[in-house]
Order: sequence, then C-alpha cells, then structure tokens
Amino acid sequence: MTTYGSFPGSRPRRLRTTPALRGMVAETRLHPSDLILPAFVREGITEPVPIKAMPGVVQHTRDTLRKAAVEARAAGVSGIMLFGVPDDAKKDAAGTAGTDPDGILQVAIRDVRAEVGDDLVIMSDLCLDEYTDHGHCGVLDADGRVDNDATLERYAEMAQVQADAGVHVVGPSGMMDGQVGVIRDALDTIGKEDVAILAYTAKYSSAFYGPFREAIGSSLRGDRKTYQQDPANVRESLRELALDLEEGADMVMVKPAGPYLDVLAKIADAVDVPVAAYQISGEYAMVEAAAEKGWLDRDKAIMETLTGIRRAGAKMILTYWATEVAHKL
Repeated sequence: MTTYGSFPGSRPRRLRTTPALRGMVAETRLHPSDLILPAFVREGITEPVPIKAMPGVVQHTRDTLRKAAVEARAAGVSGIMLFGVPDDAKKDAAGTAGTDPDGILQVAIRDVRAEVGDDLVIMSDLCLDEYTDHGHCGVLDADGRVDNDATLERYAEMAQVQADAGVHVVGPSGMMDGQVGVIRDALDTIGKEDVAILAYTAKYSSAFYGPFREAIGSSLRGDRKTYQQDPANVRESLRELALDLEEGADMVMVKPAGPYLDVLAKIADAVDVPVAAYQISGEYAMVEAAAEKGWLDRDKAIMETLTGIRRAGAKMILTYWATEVAHKL
C-alpha cells in the first residue's frame, strides 16, 4: 500500500503491541472484591451433592458451606449469597420453612457468621420459592395466582429471621411490588437498621434459570411471568429502579447478567448506589458445557464474560466462578 506523509496518523494498534502496554491502558479491571459467591446449602445431607447441570457446583452440607466461605474469604471474594434447600417434606403452601428460625437458611447464616464474622459479607436470598410446595415466589390466592400483598407479609417475616440469624445483606428476589419498602420497615422495626437491602430490581423471566431449578430442588408448577419482567422490556426496569430506590434499596441488581447488558448499562448510568449483576446458572452451564466439548477455551471465556459484565457497569458480580477467578486474579 502506498502511504502519503504520516498517513494514517492515528494508529490505535500502537497501544496493543505488548501485554504490558495493553494492561497499562485497560479501561476495565476485575478485582476479587468485585465478586460474590452464590452457594446452596441443603438440609439433611452428609456429603455435598453435585448439581448435574452445573459441573463443579454442589449443594453444600453445613460443614462444607463453612469451608467454602473460608476459602472465598481467603481468595479475596467480598461476599457470599446463601440459598437454602429444605427437605421436601417441609415444603408447604406458605413456605413456612423460610421463616422458621431453625430453618436451613437461618442455620446456615449463623454457621457462616460464626466462621467468618464480618470478614465476608453474608447475603441471603429472601424469597419463598425454595420453601413452597408449588415452587412460586409467594403465597397463592384462591385462583392460584401469586398474591402480592399477602406475600409481602411473609417477606417481612423472612427479613426479620434472617437478620436475627446475623445476615449483613438481604436480597429480595421475588419481584413483588413494594417488597423493598416492606422489608426495610420490617428490619427497622426490630432494630436492624444496619442490615442492607440488595434489591433484585430487574429480574427477568428467563430461560437461563433452568439449572437453578435443580440447584434448589424447585417444585415449580407453571411459570413466573406474572411477576418477573418480560425480556422485551427496558423502560420497565427503570420504573422498577425508581421504585426500589424510593423504598430504600441500598444496592440494586440486574439478573440475568449476560443477556441483559444493555439494561445493566442503563441502570448503572442512572444511579449513585452500587450496582450488581448476577451471572446465573444457565450462563455458567453454557460455558462449562461448551468447554467440556472443546468448543471454546474455558478460562478465557470465563474472564471475557465477567469483564463484559464489569464493563457494562456492574460494581459487583454474583458468579459461581467467584472463588476460582479470585484466586487467578
């Protein structure tokens, strides 16, 4: 090619010539403290139970959960999000195991708090779906629909027992209207003003939740389209965001992460509170399955997906690879 004078004068490739130079000018960096580890603890087991759809992830015993928390803390992970998996016999229409002070999640919170204290942020899923025999995130009315306001009463009880167990942050994930305000009032009423709320602000009705159903032993009948968001909508997320902030959310979240990076970016640009994103079970499973087939480089794919989520505006990322990635970072 014939060149004229200094053409081209602008050469962006100059800043890509060596790994050191690329690292120097990198606009987005991952740090272990950006990561939160979701973890499942199952009642009544003596050995961890592998989750077939999520290779490398297990339903923990109480003892192995403690060890996982210690390992996450040592790796520099900032938090752990706990999900309880009760015995099937304890599930009922109202999800009463979720508000039992001796229920599996509350016991697990106490276990982890005793093990790591304040060195790891202990977060809890505040939802009924693990505990109901119908698998929905709330109680049902006479017509079989989720009753929003009756469910809020149950969420208030859940928030209080989780706070009493020692949780630092509750994560209401049921997408009930008014849930953040009711939970804030419930916590403040019992003197738990310091317990923070991570609002699942934009939680979409997604096909990517599939493996999670196995992870929590879901009893779901039907779907959650009447309360989780329609994947076609964006402005709806901004309305949910405004309501959550008005009701007292301390942090907000987008879930799933990868398919909704545009929503994540809009929310991150709109707020001055910390923003989280949840890289969910289906996102994890796709990479693991493709890597097992030899179709992509597993480690590079993991880092690329997490960097993309961070670049879109997430300060915190819930990912099942949290501890592994933190060690590498």
